[in-house]
Amino acid sequence: QVQLVESGGGLVQPGGSLRLSCAASGFGISGYFMGWYRQAPGKERELVARIFRTGDSLISLDSVKGRFTISRDELKNTVYLQMNSLKPEDTGVYYCNVPLDGMDYWGQGTVVTVSS
Repeated sequence: QVQLVESGGGLVQPGGSLRLSCAASGFGISGYFMGWYRQAPGKERELVARIFRTGDSLISLDSVKGRFTISRDELKNTVYLQMNSLKPEDTGVYYCNVPLDGMDYWGQGTVVTVSS
């Protein structure tokens, strides 16, 4: 069955970097567009970035443009979110998503805390 497992979150100081991973199983990531979302404390979940079947990507959140990059490794069937120059407002739970066969699949999320 379809499964998404995020990892790579943690506590980081402002200005630091993290790379989040989303390991997929049950389908091949090259056949679908996938996204990273985040949910800050007390706020709604928002789309951060997407990567399309072609491999093209789109950073949807203006506040992270120039700092975050989405990519994928088809051999590892994994999607990544490279986050640089992290700010306290990047704190939240980061989720991986794939719409597949009429359903939305989500991982369990990985927690990112940016604090000194």
